[in-house]
Amino acid sequence: MRKLFHPHVDEINLSTVLYALSDDIRLQIIKSLADHGEQSCNQLDIPIPNSTLSHHYKVLRESGVTHTRIEGTQRFVSLRCDDLNARFPGLLQAILQGLAPRA
Repeated sequence: MRKLFHPHVDEINLSTVLYALSDDIRLQIIKSLADHGEQSCNQLDIPIPNSTLSHHYKVLRESGVTHTRIEGTQRFVSLRCDDLNARFPGLLQAILQGLAPRA
């Protein structure tokens, strides 16, 4: 089985994280993960082709925003909150607050 790349916490780069978070689809993914916790890749209801969705998951994973855990044929994705907060305190929280609907 192929091993997935996850950058070490010290290798997470701000410009790469900001690039990963600059896309509306990827922002939908992290919002869903923040709201519901770890999810299977096929749990999101985003109307785009699976190959495109896989690309977005890869960008998030390789930038250090998410972690993918493989269990059998399933892939489970979660946010790397602790790692992101260690590198860039408050960044993820600020992004998620910006995604919240305004009252």
